[in-house]
Amino acid sequence: MPAPTRAGQRRERPLTVHHLNQLLLVCSLVLLIAVAAVRISSRSGLPSLLVYLGIGVAMGQDGIGDIHFNNAEMTQVIGYAALVVILAEGGLGTKWKEIKPVLPAASALALGGVAVSVGVTASAAHYLIGLEWRQALIIGAVVSSTDAAAVFSVLRKIPLPARVTGVLEAESGFNDAPVVILVVAFSTAGPVEHWYALLGEIALELAIGAAVGLAVGWLGAWGLRHVALPASGLYPIAVMAIAVTAYAAGALAHGSGFLAVYLASMLLGNAKLPHWPATRGFAEGLGWLAQIGMFVLLGLLVTPHEMGDDIWPALVIGLVLTAVARPLSVFASLLPFRMPWQEQTLIAWAGLRGAVPIILATIPMVSGIPESRRIFNIVFVLVVVYTLIQGPTLPWLARKLNLGAPTEAADLGIESAPLERLRGHLLSVAIPPRSRMHGVEINELRLPPGAAVTLVVREGTSFVPLPTTTLRFGDELLVVATDPVRDAAEKRLRAVAQGGKLAGWLGTRAEGTEHRAGH
Repeated sequence: MPAPTRAGQRRERPLTVHHLNQLLLVCSLVLLIAVAAVRISSRSGLPSLLVYLGIGVAMGQDGIGDIHFNNAEMTQVIGYAALVVILAEGGLGTKWKEIKPVLPAASALALGGVAVSVGVTASAAHYLIGLEWRQALIIGAVVSSTDAAAVFSVLRKIPLPARVTGVLEAESGFNDAPVVILVVAFSTAGPVEHWYALLGEIALELAIGAAVGLAVGWLGAWGLRHVALPASGLYPIAVMAIAVTAYAAGALAHGSGFLAVYLASMLLGNAKLPHWPATRGFAEGLGWLAQIGMFVLLGLLVTPHEMGDDIWPALVIGLVLTAVARPLSVFASLLPFRMPWQEQTLIAWAGLRGAVPIILATIPMVSGIPESRRIFNIVFVLVVVYTLIQGPTLPWLARKLNLGAPTEAADLGIESAPLERLRGHLLSVAIPPRSRMHGVEINELRLPPGAAVTLVVREGTSFVPLPTTTLRFGDELLVVATDPVRDAAEKRLRAVAQGGKLAGWLGTRAEGTEHRAGH
């Protein structure tokens, strides 16, 4: 017999299968709407984060959904988890050959640039808005982190020079770590003293995170290349598990887990792992899912009717950040590297703020800092307004500065399946449009001894090629390579795809084109 309840007391109803079905229906509808929003954002030029935030606001207490959600601590935890997945996906897609030449510049921008941005923005928040120094420093640190997802969602249609792309990509991956450390330090109860000790703590945490990330990434790549898993679907899961392990190990070692996961993922992404296209697609899907869930949750946390008094401070702080702090940090950090002013101008304007600042704005709320809700509202309005301004104008600015990169030969899609017992590899090579491998004969590939093209699939028909068989766009090749020459065979294939049959003599940008098989 059910226990009696007092008058007016709500009886908690147990979760049933019917409730679970309703929850799954709502979640699936939200995901479908969010996926459709990607199409809308790509056509309009707006970053998708604004659409997802709008979905969350519409579902919130001031919207049609009337969902009351005020749990900042849960939002922070879920946001951290989503940020780990997003950084892992970004690291897996980072090309080492593009980021290596600009690594010093990106590091200077992620460290020195953050310091300049925090100082200028915090001063504006204190003297122009009247915030106390603690709240001003928190806002300055929170909005100093750029967001790679927001930047490249509006630049995906415009090819940029590799140096600009590398700087923006590396900066967005590196600057999360010092910014998180600063926000946590400023949000700690008690006075903030001994700034030099804080700098030493930041340097130590970054060093530990970098060491852990590089170690976990190298060990994970070595293991995946030397151990054949029983199913190809296990490789994407293993890669993401290694990336999350890097974050957890870095955080437990009192280092920067965000830097650890980004570096580990970058090592994995450049290690030529088996079944790489499937792994990349899996990581990209997880990244989209993390972004959608994170932005919708942040939208739910917002209470729009409470933001009226915070719009003007957000506009003032955002204007100082966009027009003064960001350009000054870029020009000061990149001064020793002699980059053209056009590239520095685009990098300065491309400092979009996305989900990361909004997530970091929940840290003072969880820590109980006075006026933390106002800080969150200011950051939210700032991100939305200035993303609306900067996002659509980025492609226009890139064209005005003549920074559109020339059309390049498309890279090959090469998937490797290890043949552990035979000590070999089976490479699946797809020849995309614009590849200079079109018109090359099999014998002109000049693969190293121990590698050979064994099968060609053309328009759904497979055949064993002759040495004089001419390759075409859309062909798929099966290349068998012994373990010692596997890397050399892939380098040669990529070189021919970019430089054609004379790649060995004329040279290309492809890594390893110095190999001249057949000479």
